[in-house]
Amino acid sequence: MISVKEIIKTLDLQPHPEGGYFREVYRSEGVIPNSNLTDNFQGDRNYATSIYYLLESGDFSAFHKINQDETWHFYIGDAIELHVISENGSLSTIKIGNDISNGEIPQFTVQKHDWFAAKVKNPDTFALVGCTVSPGFDFRDFELASHDMLVEKYPEHKALIKAFTRH
Repeated sequence: MISVKEIIKTLDLQPHPEGGYFREVYRSEGVIPNSNLTDNFQGDRNYATSIYYLLESGDFSAFHKINQDETWHFYIGDAIELHVISENGSLSTIKIGNDISNGEIPQFTVQKHDWFAAKVKNPDTFALVGCTVSPGFDFRDFELASHDMLVEKYPEHKALIKAFTRH
């Protein structure tokens, strides 16, 4: 089996601000003018973008949100547990993987403006997934949660927020 270091090198993955490693692999040529987007966006956006995203056990994807829907696609490795806090405060945990008979699903879409965080399900493993965003991703649309801000908004999820924030 290929090692995590080989995957990172072969796919030219770089550290991601939320945790893990990534590389953009697709950005559509088509552009949506800012005038056709909601007030949440500043500037034009490509129709869609996609990335490779690799997460190792011992690390996590910190709670963050974006202005677009984001679809996660499972490729190889261990399942990912994706924690989603909706705008109304409801919490969901989705297992993204290929063991469908045990409740894992190979694809899931996080709704725009929902806070989400992830970790690999088991120790000493990794997961390689893809993430597709439409309208296309721009770091201007990305907000990394602070512990205090998220706990103030969703105190009922304090323990989970503590486990999945970096500041």
